[in-house]
Amino acid sequence: MTKAGWADASLGQQAARTWVGDASGARCEGDSASRVSFRCYFVGVPLVRILVDGYSLLHAWPELAPGRARHSAAAREALIEQLTHYHDATGTPVTIFFDGAGAPKGTPQAHSTREVEVLYSRAGQTADDLIERAAYRLSKFGEVLVITNDYAERDTVNSFGGMAQSCENFLRMMGEANRDMTLDLKEHNRRERSRFKQPR
Repeated sequence: MTKAGWADASLGQQAARTWVGDASGARCEGDSASRVSFRCYFVGVPLVRILVDGYSLLHAWPELAPGRARHSAAAREALIEQLTHYHDATGTPVTIFFDGAGAPKGTPQAHSTREVEVLYSRAGQTADDLIERAAYRLSKFGEVLVITNDYAERDTVNSFGGMAQSCENFLRMMGEANRDMTLDLKEHNRRERSRFKQPR
């Protein structure tokens, strides 16, 4: 299981090896002062990694793992599964950060990979601390997108040139990406069926 300490320290090294050059991204436009009326869309910018405040996204997504506490293992696993689907649809690596203090002591931690990395803060740290540090370190390799509903955290990321987006806008992005993947699969299956029906 990935530990927050060494994984956080290795973010820059991994980025240099494997994360540069992913051609997907997002841009937001609208009234930034209101922090509400953002419209987001995909653009062709190099997005090296998406950094997700896990509990922030869970609180914004009550339909996920309904009836389960937002800090429960079931809710975390459901979120990791959905973000894995998003990575499969877009090819963009994702790191999910959880406050280690939010889970009961001894809670087993989720499997973590380079493509969908799961990090927990340690005593004396918060997920916000890890996200801001990772966003700053990865910004030298290209665009980094932070997903959180914490206004102060978004301001901090924006202050050093990073991109930040609300959880609600990211959920819309996820829906669009999953719909696009479904349409692509349907079209692929249609072509394959037509190919095999052709007389030989």
